[in-house]
Amino acid sequence: MHCPTRWEIVEIIGNKEMRTEEIMERLRKNGVELTRPGLYYHLSELRDAGVIEVADYSESGRGAPEKIWRLAMKKIEISLV
Repeated sequence: MHCPTRWEIVEIIGNKEMRTEEIMERLRKNGVELTRPGLYYHLSELRDAGVIEVADYSESGRGAPEKIWRLAMKKIEISLV
């Protein structure tokens, strides 16, 4: 969670479920310029850390289904010592 972009993604998702494309649109609207591979990287890192998870898939009719994301946890505790 050392990256501000990851905190931004967590804030954007909040208590909702959001498609990958919606997350990208909100990041751009908030002034965060990110490539698609960059977004996928951050989503994967958040997923691997157990912060977010795939809630569902959206069939768009064009290729692979789009992932729908949600928070996997609502609270993060950090021990400093």
